[in-house]
Amino acid sequence: MSQEYIAHVRKNNDGTWALPHGLTKHLENTARIAEFNAAKFHSGEWGRTVGLAHDVGKGREVWQKYLENVSGYDEEAHLEGKKGKIPHAIYGAKLVEKLYGKGVGRLLAYCIAGHHAGLPDWSAAEGSGKSSLQYQEAQLNHIDDIHKSIIEIVSSSKPGMPPWKFSRGLDLSLWIRMLYSTLVDADFLDTELYMDEDKSNYRGKYYSMPELLARFNSYIKNFDQKAENTKVNQIRRNIRARCTEMAVNDQGMFSLTVPTGGGKTLSSLAFALEHAVNHNLDRIIYVIPYTSIIEQNADVFRSTVGHEQVVEHHSNLEEENSTPKSRLATENWDAPIIVTTSVQFFESLFAAKSSRCRKIHNIARSVVVLDEAQLVPVDFLAPILETMQLLVDHYQVSFVISTATQPAFKERKVDGQAFLGLKNIKEIVGNEQEVDMLYRSLQRYQVEMPPDLVTPSKWDDIAEELKNYNQVLCVVSDRKSCRELHSMMPKGTFHLSALMCGQHRSEVIASIKQKLKSEESVRVISTQLVEAGVDLDFPVVYRAFAGLDSLAQAAGRCNREGKLADLGKVVVFIPPRKAPMGILRKAAETTINILSMNNKDPLSHDLFNKYFSELYWKANSLDRENILSLLNPENDLKECSIFFRTAAEKFRLIDENTQAILVPYGDGEELVHLLKLKGPDRWLLRKLQRYTVNIYSNEFNQLLKRGSILEISPGIFALSSRVDYSETGLMVEVVFDPEKFIL
Repeated sequence: MSQEYIAHVRKNNDGTWALPHGLTKHLENTARIAEFNAAKFHSGEWGRTVGLAHDVGKGREVWQKYLENVSGYDEEAHLEGKKGKIPHAIYGAKLVEKLYGKGVGRLLAYCIAGHHAGLPDWSAAEGSGKSSLQYQEAQLNHIDDIHKSIIEIVSSSKPGMPPWKFSRGLDLSLWIRMLYSTLVDADFLDTELYMDEDKSNYRGKYYSMPELLARFNSYIKNFDQKAENTKVNQIRRNIRARCTEMAVNDQGMFSLTVPTGGGKTLSSLAFALEHAVNHNLDRIIYVIPYTSIIEQNADVFRSTVGHEQVVEHHSNLEEENSTPKSRLATENWDAPIIVTTSVQFFESLFAAKSSRCRKIHNIARSVVVLDEAQLVPVDFLAPILETMQLLVDHYQVSFVISTATQPAFKERKVDGQAFLGLKNIKEIVGNEQEVDMLYRSLQRYQVEMPPDLVTPSKWDDIAEELKNYNQVLCVVSDRKSCRELHSMMPKGTFHLSALMCGQHRSEVIASIKQKLKSEESVRVISTQLVEAGVDLDFPVVYRAFAGLDSLAQAAGRCNREGKLADLGKVVVFIPPRKAPMGILRKAAETTINILSMNNKDPLSHDLFNKYFSELYWKANSLDRENILSLLNPENDLKECSIFFRTAAEKFRLIDENTQAILVPYGDGEELVHLLKLKGPDRWLLRKLQRYTVNIYSNEFNQLLKRGSILEISPGIFALSSRVDYSETGLMVEVVFDPEKFIL
């Protein structure tokens, strides 16, 4: 009988075997959870079916005998892919194709076949070989040994028509991945409940959105009472009030175009909470490009709604700053407020691994705030924008595109060709005239452009100018320039770049803020890592010529609070070397072209649409890795041929040709020593993430060749001495390189 079949086994704390986890119970529980999750995008019956079918391969005598081996039982028998494990997932995939035909069955088969190993490619055409769905199914001669009672359980649930008519492009592949997400999360949750009930009990139990909104409003009332009644703070309150008013609008695409220093963090949260309550949504997801600003924003959110309600999900999170509950929430994003990186968010939406996909169904029914949206990578812009639009159209997602330099994401025609961007973006602040008035009211600096946009300055001349100011920030576009200019500055000048580990950068930024607050002398040479969201307020800012958005973001660090008697001073200069070939060179060239045709304020907000439109048009590709083609079943409708795994491998927002190095900064030296003694414990590796620097392979080879690094654990490298780490970070021969490693 089916009741006698076993899905999982475990040992009690005393070493005895617990009662087995029955297969029928596991299938029904998984189906119930998957159905509930899939109902969020009108696919409940589909979720139920994949839940019932996913483990039917365990309903075979051969698998049950394999589970009960000579030593008793194998607690990890269900984990496919490990040596000696007998597969079971492909049996469920084959069964649903037999029961429901190639059309419906194939859609389900992708999810079921990959519920442990990850979403497969259809065929081996892209190099996936034996892991492809086509190959696995071809090797399966029959499924007759699945017990008929198990088959009856699956056949009791038959999905109807798909929830909507799928359009060409990514529509179908995204829906399959969402369905897959509901399955793997449900499977994990029910298995966890059996394997570790105490761990399972940590999950959930958060405040409702109305309760969070009430907490936020209480905080804001107190916050406004304590804040100085400056002009800038008055404007910030007006922006926040506007966000609250606009939150009653129907779900969709929104933009929040506010100058730097305009209070976007609290205003966007005000909109998100009100919008979530008005539309009965489940959560708010903040997507932020830099880990260097995630922590400060997450702290703001915690202060408004409570520590336990906000979960950070990024690589730099320290163990002591997380709880068992928050660590579990990073697995499936079931908390009400998630703060994560652009890399984590977008790569998950194109992922194939079960661990990466598990959370994405919880993006449905949410407000997603895309902070500093101008930093979305141009090379992947086409698949990203199409996916964003699909989330709005079918998954009850509202996006808030939040930035001072609004990118040209709207659909339009460029030279007669269609740019398939986002539809019906509603500006929260108001119409063009209202946005223009807002920018004028928050004008806190005056920009000095170079005499011409061709003749470069020398670093020593720039250094001499900077020495004339008591408080000054100079931003350059690459690590080499940052180090060169810093070497010419007086002792005590701060340096900031991604060659410094995260802990080092955080401490330097804290010191800079303290000196600014105390009105002490403070000079800073930095790469662009300070440009997005780092709350620095200098009277004078210098910026090496770059893309228009970079110039504006650097200017946002000038007179940020509007406390100077006169306007702040922003000086743009032509650096000694051009930007590297590629998108950064094109950004600088586009800026020259835009400014040469306009006599107005060079950082006027209405120039950004022209700038980004021209930049996207000049880009070699908005889909560098052909993601749209790999995930489009239109290429082979007969077989519903989708290449999930290949697309996931190609969709990488950060260059993978890099190596992390542990550095002996602060507590990092002692932690590295502990790693040598104890090995790679999870908690220790999490702590060490704050003491890593990512470098290119050629830089890694430099250090390896001169004996500066050691492999202290398989695949884990550390500096062998303090000599190679200084106030400017890791001492490598820096190639001219943009700051790519702070995402």
